[in-house]
Amino acid sequence: MPHPFGNTITAQDIIETMSSFTSWEERYRQVIMWGKSLPKMHDELKQEQLLVSGCESKVWLVSEFDGELWNFQIDSDARIVRGLIALVLAAFHLKTTAEIKAFDTQAYFAKLGLIDHLSPSRGHGLKAIVEQIQQLVEQS
Repeated sequence: MPHPFGNTITAQDIIETMSSFTSWEERYRQVIMWGKSLPKMHDELKQEQLLVSGCESKVWLVSEFDGELWNFQIDSDARIVRGLIALVLAAFHLKTTAEIKAFDTQAYFAKLGLIDHLSPSRGHGLKAIVEQIQQLVEQS
């Protein structure tokens, strides 16, 4: 099961990279770069029932659970949202149910210093993506 970044980038890697920047503009550019590095979801997967509700942009979420690890494919039609998806995937992709349940997303996003700089609708959308993943994991 390949990692969306081609190699494994962790939430800790994201935090370390983001904390090395001094300005919001540098962080924003880095988030966009991570989004560009994500593979595009195949068009046949971009179906209405896979849309994440609560997102202003279109966001599609596909999940698979092999009994041990969760595999997520997430895509968006918006550049910045693809970058935010990269942050989410670093935290949740190829993780166990226990790891996902134990992950403190509020602390993670606080360490990244992003939420305060996102528009309310982008912040809402980011939370909607995380909540949908958490619901999928809870239902398994």
